[in-house]
Amino acid sequence: MFHRLLIANRGEVAVRIVRACRELGISPVAAVSSADRDARWLADVDDVVCIGPGPASDSYLRGDRLVQAAVQSRCTAIHPGWGFLAESPRFAAMCAQHGVKFVGPPPHVMARMGIKSPAKEAMRLAGLPVIPGSIGTLTDADEAARCATEVGYPVLLKADAGGGGRGMRRCENEEELREAFPAARAEAAAAFGTPRLYLERFLEGGRHVEVQVLVDAFGHGVHLYERDCSVQRNHQKLVEESPSPVLSAEEREDLGARSVRAAIDIGYVGAGTIEYLRSEDGDLYFMEMNTRLQVEHPVSELVCGIDIVCRQLEIAANHRLELSQEDIVLNGHAIECRINAEDPALDFKPSPGALEIFELARGEGPGHVRVDSHLSVGEVIPPFYDSLVAKMIAHDESRELAIETMINALRASRVEGVATTIPLHRAVLESGAFLAGDYDTTSIPGWNPKAD
Repeated sequence: MFHRLLIANRGEVAVRIVRACRELGISPVAAVSSADRDARWLADVDDVVCIGPGPASDSYLRGDRLVQAAVQSRCTAIHPGWGFLAESPRFAAMCAQHGVKFVGPPPHVMARMGIKSPAKEAMRLAGLPVIPGSIGTLTDADEAARCATEVGYPVLLKADAGGGGRGMRRCENEEELREAFPAARAEAAAAFGTPRLYLERFLEGGRHVEVQVLVDAFGHGVHLYERDCSVQRNHQKLVEESPSPVLSAEEREDLGARSVRAAIDIGYVGAGTIEYLRSEDGDLYFMEMNTRLQVEHPVSELVCGIDIVCRQLEIAANHRLELSQEDIVLNGHAIECRINAEDPALDFKPSPGALEIFELARGEGPGHVRVDSHLSVGEVIPPFYDSLVAKMIAHDESRELAIETMINALRASRVEGVATTIPLHRAVLESGAFLAGDYDTTSIPGWNPKAD
């Protein structure tokens, strides 16, 4: 096992990695920007290295400074968390060049999965169904129009290197497609450094279902079943749960097994998530693979009883995964709410500032609530980074009880000094649509920002 590990990230995910390091006897070292230098969570690490000013472009996105920090602080491994450089094959290769283990898959696998069209082709060859669309990227609007005619409208134009909805356009007909094509290319180039686009048929009323996998370097893997992440805004997840309320037990087992086989087939190593879109007809199509730890991993941990970060670190240290699929049994239901410092009534305007009151309830029942956060009262949320304040995860023996537990916890929680998304989460979980599982990725159940 590693003696010292550099955490190439900040905030809540850094705290989560520290906890796993302590569990495994690893000495955690934090790499931080000057904006985070006085953060209280740093009291839990053994060493701190400042890597640059507050803006991420001058600190957390500087792979050279992170590797230098690891070498100078005698760390033999780097955990990238999520976001920033977590899915950068260049950063992973840079770590390898300097003799530092990157906690994640091999760089060539990450590179293949990071570009959407090669990823789709790899998973198609690995036996997973993919959404009908272009084979590879599109050369121009004429090729896009021909492809759209073949697969049928409506279609989606997507950035090949993209994510988060940037560079994406829905087109109902050829006129809209030709008009959207140059704008989508320009947005993709600005956001991701490449204008390449591909095309998929748009599936109405889809559900976002993802499978958590763990694969070691010896060709052995398991799945931790699936998460449903269909409550989204602009392709950003708001609520996640496990298991999905729309899959049968047979579908669940089959999807998990196929996902593990595909991950092994492409040479994947580590913790990863294979994401699917489930159509209204119940068909599941591969969308993409996230080659890192997911924000929503706690819901899988609670229903499966597996510490994903600890297993991720063990795999990176070349340990065999001492788990069989029979060892992993679903236990109850878990729901996660991402509490962000945003004002949902003002179109989710970011709300940085000082936390005057920060009380997230845990013991309201009937089930258990886990709170993952790096913050405490009096601390300041800086404007430079993601607005995640905390994750609240409710667990109980049934979906109905897990929902009740989360609602009780949200009602009893108090945060002042910054606006948060707690009112939105309450509205979602209290809605009839969410209770019935009757929603998809195109709307937020129960949320009406003009209701007041």
